[in-house]
Amino acid sequence: MFKIIDRIPLLPLAVAAVFMALAPFSPEPHLLEKSRMLFNGELTRGIDIFDFFWHSFLLVLLAMRLWPYKFRR
Repeated sequence: MFKIIDRIPLLPLAVAAVFMALAPFSPEPHLLEKSRMLFNGELTRGIDIFDFFWHSFLLVLLAMRLWPYKFRR
């Protein structure tokens, strides 16, 4: 599985992850709104949970892509 993730180009993945994390740009990013709802215990509707995962998926994928760089010397 990690071999597939390692084949994803880093720069386009980083750009897409930042874009999805900040989209929509106004009035506030969905990821920020849904994170606030999660910490307040208000993230209960299915569409909100899906939206949270949709906007954070590429950030998780980017973290998985960058993980091996932490252990390289």
